Formats: sequence, structure tokens, C-alpha cells
Amino acid sequence: MNQFFSDVGRELLGLLPAVPAVLWAISFHEFCHGYVALKCGDRTAELEGRLTLNPLAHFDPWGALCMLLFHFGWAKPVPIDPRNFRNPRRDILLVSVAGVAGNVLTAIVFGLVVRALFHWMPELFWTNYGLRRVLFAFVVVNLNFAVFNLLPVPPLDGSKLLYYFLPPRPIAVMEWLERWGSLVLLVLIYSGAAGAVMSPVVRWALELIVG
Repeated sequence: MNQFFSDVGRELLGLLPAVPAVLWAISFHEFCHGYVALKCGDRTAELEGRLTLNPLAHFDPWGALCMLLFHFGWAKPVPIDPRNFRNPRRDILLVSVAGVAGNVLTAIVFGLVVRALFHWMPELFWTNYGLRRVLFAFVVVNLNFAVFNLLPVPPLDGSKLLYYFLPPRPIAVMEWLERWGSLVLLVLIYSGAAGAVMSPVVRWALELIVG
């Protein structure tokens, strides 16, 4: 029994460096959605207090748990009213892409920090294990979050992108999937199917950013 609690304690400690990355990935992703929606004419997120970097405003328990355990998950979606958009078809696309773009930008910035420390301050980089873990967590978690949200499963951003390109009949199928999206996501995650699809893309992006 003591060994069990010791193992659990080590697992939890191993997750700690990822906590700041998870909170940022969730908050910035949703903030980007709300900010671009505001620029496109929709103030819904702002009026409901969701145009913020406060992670508590965007927290989804299941999504955050999946982020910690699997390094990909979801947040509580920012409310958007497309009726307020100046160009609804274009603006839905822009808002959908915004969150993913925010996560990719974060991964690139922290990847550049890793590269800079590795080349210019190697002693600090190699002797500070905690710093390395946190920096890499920001890169890996944000990349996983970005790629995961591009999966074409409602209510992820990838499904919104499909609305822009698909003809009417497949859109009807996507609307049907909206009712079962969360269940489909959980099946994809816990079966390992989501990870199998995402891993090659994340590995490629990680090598590109960090080297």
C-alpha cells in the first residue's frame, strides 16, 4: 500500500511542470477565439466575461484532466454569436483558426527560448532540470492542444473549419455529430485513436520548432 501511494505521488509530481502549460494553453486558446470574434463584430464573449486569460473562466474538468494525463484536451468553449459577424462565413473560419494559432504561436515562442538557452546558456539549460521540464511542457502541451483541436469532431475547432468547406449534406452529418461530440472525443482519447492520429504531426512540429 505504501508503495502504491509512493508511485501515485511520483506520478503527480511528474505532472506539476505541465500545470502552468495546461492553464495557459486553455486560457490563451479561448481568449484568442473571443478576441478575434470581438474584432469581427461579436461582443458575446466580452459581455459574458470570457474575454480573459483567467483559466477559471474557461475551465472544463474533463478537458483539463485529459490535458494533464494525455497532453491534449479541451476548454469550455467561448460563446460566439455568428449573427453579429460582419461576414459570417469568413469570420467563423477566422474565429475557429484563432485558438489553434494562439497555441502554435506559444509553442514557437517557447521553442525559441529552448533553442536560445541551449546555444547561448548551455550550463543553465542542462543544470536546471525543472526549467527544462517547464519549457518543454509549454511546447509539447500547446502543440498537442493545437493538433487535437483540429480534429474534425464537434465541438472542436476542426469541425467548424469543415463547415466552411463542406457542401450541405455532409454539414447535416456534422450537425448530427454535434449531439454526440463529447462522447466521441472520450472514445477517441481513451481508445488511443486520437493519439495515434496526432503523434506523427506533433513529432514533426516538435522537431521543426525545437530541433
